[in-house]
Amino acid sequence: MRIIYGWESFDWDEGNQTKNWSKHAVSIAECEQVFFNEPLVIYPDTEHSVVEERFYALGQTDQERPLFIVFTIRDNQRIRIISARPMNKQERYYYQTYYEKT
Repeated sequence: MRIIYGWESFDWDEGNQTKNWSKHAVSIAECEQVFFNEPLVIYPDTEHSVVEERFYALGQTDQERPLFIVFTIRDNQRIRIISARPMNKQERYYYQTYYEKT
């Protein structure tokens, strides 16, 4: 697990603002909420970190909706969401197991 420190804001690509909603019914607000709620599990996405370093996040919204988010850090301070969707069964199991340990 990697902890992300020092980020200051979110950086939204115009296409991703609507893509996550139209594909998975995940709003911008829900994506951002995940980064303020505990527990937040973050791992590097080494397979897709070719051009820039990418990460996976498992977390929950204010309404406890479990989400899987792929993101990167721009300019060492802005989180840029690449994609977001509800967690699948395996991800929910992993997140719940982690949650019970904390």
